[in-house]
Amino acid sequence: MKLNPIAQRFVLHWGEMGSKWGVNRTVSQIHALLYLAGKPMPADEIAETLDVARSNVSNSIKELQNWNLIQMVHVMGDRRDHFATSTDVWELFRTVVSERKEREFDPTIVVLRDCMNSADLSKEEAAVQRRIKETLELMQALSAWGDQMLKLDPATLMKVMKLGAKIQNLLLPK
Repeated sequence: MKLNPIAQRFVLHWGEMGSKWGVNRTVSQIHALLYLAGKPMPADEIAETLDVARSNVSNSIKELQNWNLIQMVHVMGDRRDHFATSTDVWELFRTVVSERKEREFDPTIVVLRDCMNSADLSKEEAAVQRRIKETLELMQALSAWGDQMLKLDPATLMKVMKLGAKIQNLLLPK
C-alpha cells in the first residue's frame, strides 16, 4: 500500500506522539496506518508500507493486541492473518483511556490504599500522611470521574468537553 503525503504525515506524526506518550514509535505508526486504511491488513503489507522489519511489526502487533486496540481477522480467500482496528475515534478513545486506567491508575490506587492502611503510616510525619491521603482522594475521584465520562455517549461527552471551564458557571452561586 502506498501512502499519499497526508496519510504519510499523519502516520509519522502519530508515531512521534506515541513516543511522547510512552508508546513505541512503530506500535503507534501501525495503529495509525490501520486506522487510516479502514480495512484489515496483513503483517507483511504493514511492514512494506511502513518500511520496517517484519519482526518489528510482529512485536508491535502483539503490543497493540495487548492494548485491545487491534484484532486479528481473516479475509476470505487469503490464508494470512490480517489485523484491523476500529475506525470509530470514540471507541478508540475509550479503549485507550480504559487500558491506561487499568495499567496506571488502578495499581497506584491500590498502593496508596495499602499505604493508608499500613500500621507504618503512623510513623510518618503528619505532612506525609496528609499528602498520601490527598493523593489517594484525588486519584479515586479522577478514576470515578473517568469511569462516568466513558459511559457517556459521544455527543454528550463532546458537549461536556466543550463546556470546559464554563462548567463553573453552573456550579457556583451567582
